[in-house]
Amino acid sequence: FLWFFAATFFSGCMVLDERRQRDNRRECLCCLTRKKEIDDEKDVFEEDFLSRYFRNYHAPAILSKTGKLLVLTIFAALFGYGVYGSINLPVEDTERAFIPADSYLQDWIQSSDEYFPDGGIELYFVFENGTDIYNAREEIASFGWRLKGLSNAPPYIAEPTLEGNVMAGYWNYLQKQNEDWPINENEFFSAMGAFLWTTKAGEAYRTDVKFEDTDDASNRLNSTIEAIRIKSEYIRLTKLNGNEIIDDADRQIQAMDTTRELVESWNRDDLKISPYSEKFLSIEGFKVIRKELFLNVGLSIAAVAIIVFATIGSVVAALLITVSVAFCLVEILGFMYLLGIAIDSVSVINIVLAVGLSVDYSAHIGHCFMTKGGDNKDKRATEALADIGAAVLNGATSTFLAVSVLLFSSSYVFSTLSKQFALTVGLGILHGLVLLPVLLSLLGPKPFDSAEKENDPSNNNDGAYSSGDLAAVVKDFDDTSHDDIAETGHGSAISREEDAVIEGKNNAVVVNDDDKKDVEC
Repeated sequence: FLWFFAATFFSGCMVLDERRQRDNRRECLCCLTRKKEIDDEKDVFEEDFLSRYFRNYHAPAILSKTGKLLVLTIFAALFGYGVYGSINLPVEDTERAFIPADSYLQDWIQSSDEYFPDGGIELYFVFENGTDIYNAREEIASFGWRLKGLSNAPPYIAEPTLEGNVMAGYWNYLQKQNEDWPINENEFFSAMGAFLWTTKAGEAYRTDVKFEDTDDASNRLNSTIEAIRIKSEYIRLTKLNGNEIIDDADRQIQAMDTTRELVESWNRDDLKISPYSEKFLSIEGFKVIRKELFLNVGLSIAAVAIIVFATIGSVVAALLITVSVAFCLVEILGFMYLLGIAIDSVSVINIVLAVGLSVDYSAHIGHCFMTKGGDNKDKRATEALADIGAAVLNGATSTFLAVSVLLFSSSYVFSTLSKQFALTVGLGILHGLVLLPVLLSLLGPKPFDSAEKENDPSNNNDGAYSSGDLAAVVKDFDDTSHDDIAETGHGSAISREEDAVIEGKNNAVVVNDDDKKDVEC
């Protein structure tokens, strides 16, 4: 949408503004015309402070032999740390981080961690098929013994209790009544329904048994059992992260995977058991989110390479820009590790967005480099920085200011977003204005065929022209049409409608329509 907006609406506005200037109309009240004509001769291009800085200080510093060596060394170190941080970047359960620090829930969670460390994630074992349940009733009633001794290692299941097993509770009730198991399947279903719906002891288990028809209260005692579940739970799977207690995603993954493997070893043809926990939905995400992060970043970088090549048309330039963006993203991941930002749904989304931001800072420099003619790559890189460096820096500054207010937010989402975007802007501008010009000066490709020629007077930066340059201009004016004469670097132009004056340090050439060969020096 932004590209379409810039290519249509914004371009149209620029055209309308140009017409306004030609009609000598005011900026805000464009319906009013100025009484005094604007002197076009004074309206010439002059490099601003930032452009002069890039030309006179920044480019010479980084493009000198010492500067290039220093830049490559520093960015190699940054990339090395980025690789280290990316490898060690943890996947964390940041669910607690979404709760504001001053919320009462934080106090409740801390108290639970301190006084009830054994209370953790709920876990259910589901048994299906009424016939199989009846045949395995004694085994299900003693299911707790299978869960003993599993709390100190994966799957980290807490010690079993009688309250979680409906079949054990029913058998305990029968023993108190001096009764035995029902003699057949139908009597078992009826007795179980009576236990659940007519006794005080069965009330706690009503949600753990699923009958075929439970909507009609009159049929509950005669319905067939479809499934039952046994309640259990994991121990509290947490760890210290600095001074904070957070949920341990790695142990949660181990607990889920080991539980499934263990239950699979218990299954047989006549007894189907399925483990389930609501937390499994999040844990499944923890298992794949690291892989998805690197996969998405890789695909994004590949897309950047294709699009940059399609727009610039140079394999070498597209490759150098892509390398700059890739290095930037790796370093962002490394500094995320330094700042304690874990891999979660929020940070992964922000990283993918960072690809689109970081490519801007490098793509503009690379494209401008291709438009600068000549064989001297250092000079071409300098001209590119002087022409577009200020605009790139201003764009980065505005982006940083837009998110800087979020750095002080108490919201986890906004705080994480602002930190990652600040890293993106900072590292992106360093790669675009420091690393990429050095790479282009060393490995940059030839310019476009339509690039500005190095000996074109329009590219003379200090406004001085030699007599040979002036003679070349006059000869070119003789041999070509007026429309082919390019605009000079200081905004002066030679047109067929008016005379043109090209000023040198101590000489000038005047070209008139009446006598184009009348040259005064």
